[in-house]
Amino acid sequence: MLRTVVCRAGSGLLKHSRQTVPVVWGTRAQQRWASSLPMNTVILFVPQQEAWVVERMGRFHRILEPGLNFLIPILDRVKYVQSLKEIVIDVPEQSAVSLDNVTLQIDGVLYLRILDPFKASYGVEDPEYAVTQLAQTTMRSELGKLTLDKVFRERESLNSNMVHSINQASDDWGIRCLRYEIKDIHVPPRVKESMQMQVEAERKKRATVLESEGTREAAINVAEGRKQAQILASEGEKAEQINKAAGEANAVLAKAEAKAKAIRVLSESLTRQNGNAAASLTVAEQYVSAFSNLAKESNTILLPTNTGDIGSMVTQAMAIYGSLAKTQASSITEKTTPETTEVLLDGDSAYENESGHKF
Repeated sequence: MLRTVVCRAGSGLLKHSRQTVPVVWGTRAQQRWASSLPMNTVILFVPQQEAWVVERMGRFHRILEPGLNFLIPILDRVKYVQSLKEIVIDVPEQSAVSLDNVTLQIDGVLYLRILDPFKASYGVEDPEYAVTQLAQTTMRSELGKLTLDKVFRERESLNSNMVHSINQASDDWGIRCLRYEIKDIHVPPRVKESMQMQVEAERKKRATVLESEGTREAAINVAEGRKQAQILASEGEKAEQINKAAGEANAVLAKAEAKAKAIRVLSESLTRQNGNAAASLTVAEQYVSAFSNLAKESNTILLPTNTGDIGSMVTQAMAIYGSLAKTQASSITEKTTPETTEVLLDGDSAYENESGHKF
């Protein structure tokens, strides 16, 4: 019977075990409503991801784990309630001076978690306020090491340096900084205008460089095209000259062969009967044709005294031919047939061999 009464009393007290008075972290920076301090009702149920710090007679006793816990009334008291979840804190906007003496207005967001509820309760008076002030001072220190341009380019490096610096100081508080993110960076209006002018100048520079590179590439392409055209033209001219020379050589050979054939036929004709008469007729025809073309080719004409005596001109030409034939025949006779006899005629340049043919 007594056990039933105690259980009913305990269950009644559990309904009113939590006070409505909030525990405030960082009243100077940011107010955050945490779990309210519960009353000692002998039987307590601790929620998940919370740590209740219990004092016995004003001295730390133990930390209650999530689930069912028993306390001694009057002697034990829940002094602190710490949340083990990840906590997000807004770092207020602050001013900082960069390495190149530019004043910046910067704010951020801090993500942290309580790892040791005992240190978070007894190591620092206000953990959230302490971490916020540490983040602000560390941010001013890190910004003082960078120029304005590097602040915008190296935000990730700046965030990692912030986390490392905060963790070094917050280990004694039982708090672990997980991330720090910069929200906004505000620069003075004049600096902003100069940055915009710098950006415009950089864009114009890039456009000019790209245009010059395009012009250079176009000139290179045109020069390469002209070079290739000249090479092809020279190769074509070379091939044309080679073909022309080959054609001229073939023509000279053809003319020489034709002339040799004509001379061979002429020599064969002269060895036949009445060959001298045919030669005389040909010389006379060429003599008349030559005199007919003298006035056409030049204004200066040299004529012999006996131009009308065609017979004497033909006789003179035949005499020259006879002397040449005689010289050629004598050389042939000495080389081939020593028995050949030459008969010289009076006033003539002709000769005859043993066969009776007259030349």
